[in-house]
Amino acid sequence: MKDRLQKLGEEACGEMAAAGDLEELNEIRVRFLGKKGELTQILRGMGGLNAEERPRIGQVANEVRAVIEEALAVRSAVLKDMVKAQKLRSEGIDVTLPGTPRQRGGRHPLNVVLEEIQEIFLGLGYSIAEGPEIETDYYNFEALNLPKDHPARDMQDTFFISSEILLRTQTSPVQVRTMEKTAPALPVKIIAPGKVYRRDDDATHSPMFNQVEGLAVDRRITFSDLKGTLDLFAREMFGAKTKTRFRPSYFPFTEPSAEVDVSCVMCGGRGCRVCSHTGWLEILGSGMVHPRVLEVSGYNPEEVTGFAFGMGIERIAMLKYGIDDMRLLFENDLRFLQQF
Repeated sequence: MKDRLQKLGEEACGEMAAAGDLEELNEIRVRFLGKKGELTQILRGMGGLNAEERPRIGQVANEVRAVIEEALAVRSAVLKDMVKAQKLRSEGIDVTLPGTPRQRGGRHPLNVVLEEIQEIFLGLGYSIAEGPEIETDYYNFEALNLPKDHPARDMQDTFFISSEILLRTQTSPVQVRTMEKTAPALPVKIIAPGKVYRRDDDATHSPMFNQVEGLAVDRRITFSDLKGTLDLFAREMFGAKTKTRFRPSYFPFTEPSAEVDVSCVMCGGRGCRVCSHTGWLEILGSGMVHPRVLEVSGYNPEEVTGFAFGMGIERIAMLKYGIDDMRLLFENDLRFLQQF
């Protein structure tokens, strides 16, 4: 049995040394060392040996097992190194090839313009106020002097969720909510940026767009304060040589009201295709807060006055950067956005 064990060990070591891959090596291991392997079968036959031979044969069997396991470990390490080397060769990277450049992101033009607007008014002592985009009919219309069935509601084609709940058509509700919380304290100086929604969709309108509205309420505020504030804003936003023009207009929540134009940013006011050869471009609406709006918000219109204004951020961005189609701002086309 001793000779048989030694011969088995030599045979196993030889086959393991010749194994071409790990799978073949594992088959050899199972054949010799597995539960039904050849070495196991020999050891099961030790029961037929006499008591004197068993320890000697058992020692030989353990030595043979150790030799086989060592040969197995050595060949396994060699084969693993071969697999690793082959994998490195097949997946090798040529470090001399040019790398893939990492694209750098940038701020969206709407965010750039919004931040500029905020910086201007924060510098004038205004604070930023926010409110819900899903509003009630009361705050979006009634508290702004637009009772039900008022014809001026037709100017704002609205997404209604129910008869009393809607997507806000302007950020003006934030003005009312702020005054309700603040009254009767003075002054109130806020800007209210945010998304608004109207059923418009063409080259110059979008069903979702961004607004910034402003409100200032205090004692002895006049229309001159409004003009001075917006004139400063226009020069800060479009350049020191920018001029402003106020045209009488109508808004239910302000009285008197005015549309505000700036001298054309393309031609400097000389007249061109962009400004329809008028030299002026409309940028926002404004006016003195209507006494009824002050009253429902908790202020006495006999004691305080205020002005308000509102602008579309997209409109400002289109004028500032010469964009001729508002839809470009929402299409996420990198060819367009990378220009900024």
